Amino acid sequence: MMSCKQFWTKKTLVGLGLGQFLSLLITSTGFSSSELAKKGINAPTSQSFLNYVLLAIVYGSVMLYRRQSLKAKWYYYVILGLVDVEANYLVVKAYQYTSITSVMLLDCWSIPSVMLLTYIFLKTKYRFRKIAGVVVCVAGLVMVVFSDCHAGDRSGGSNPRKGDSLVIAGATLYAVSNVSEEFLVKNADRVELMSFLGLFGAIISAIQISIVERNELKSIRWTAGAAFPFFGFSLAMFLFYSFVPVLLKMSGSTMLNLSLLTSDMWAVVIRIFAYHEKVDWMYFLAFVAVAVGLVIYSGGDKEEDRHRAGVADEDAERSKHFDEEADFDNLNRGTIAGSSKTGDTSKHDCANSTMGREISENKNIGKDVQGKKS
Repeated sequence: MMSCKQFWTKKTLVGLGLGQFLSLLITSTGFSSSELAKKGINAPTSQSFLNYVLLAIVYGSVMLYRRQSLKAKWYYYVILGLVDVEANYLVVKAYQYTSITSVMLLDCWSIPSVMLLTYIFLKTKYRFRKIAGVVVCVAGLVMVVFSDCHAGDRSGGSNPRKGDSLVIAGATLYAVSNVSEEFLVKNADRVELMSFLGLFGAIISAIQISIVERNELKSIRWTAGAAFPFFGFSLAMFLFYSFVPVLLKMSGSTMLNLSLLTSDMWAVVIRIFAYHEKVDWMYFLAFVAVAVGLVIYSGGDKEEDRHRAGVADEDAERSKHFDEEADFDNLNRGTIAGSSKTGDTSKHDCANSTMGREISENKNIGKDVQGKKS
């Protein structure tokens, strides 16, 4: 039975706190996007472009200062940049065709996708407690959907099927992006990941803007009311991208996606206290469910780390034992080989001495014969 001290480890608390900080950043980007939408600005790729530029400048400068060689192939970052840009674009684009409730529900598709991808490619093992935590989190989000239906806040959208397809595609790309980042941050370097993601993300975004959003940018009237949420969105995204690798390295992709589920709940809190809006009581129940699911999923990491350390020590000890056996066998082979060489040398010396005696005896016999003849 796990004790409270084993459950509430430092790693658990830091992971939960960092996850909610990232969730608040995502909430702020949602409010910034809604303010831009109210002003008639609909340029999701352009909003993300400045974030990628900041990542490239800040982390690229650090990487140039270090002058270190690449730890991963550069084309991995090209693919990651393309996947990340299109994931952001598809999910934001889906709001034009389907309801907010549908986007919230279908965006959960990223969680089982991440679990499947990490199980296949990163060999991550999920115990029953982890799976139970995921189920509780998703159940909490489903409560939010039912709350929207109960409050009559569900609009069908202009083309629900198209919008739902865009959300599912975007959520899948989010899963691929998160798992790829988890792999790179654990096997390469965080600064290298952020700098190249920013570089190639900015290049791909610039190409896409010139094709898709060129006319939209020309029609924007850049007032203070439009510039503040636009640059606020970019700053929040920059902070989000900077801290995501830390959580990925600490707790993994699944913990990240589960933590981001609470962004809708934080949006409700802001609506209550900042805009004095009334919300359905099921929102609060959903928030509690998601919080409990996060605690269940992330708790007890100390015990698992100790188990992994024990397994690693056993593997190291087994490997050491095999190496000692191999060295002993090699030593025996060397001893036997040395003995056989010594035996061969002695035999050769004996043969040479015998042959020498035979030659000397033959010479003496020859001398005796010659003396008799004379």
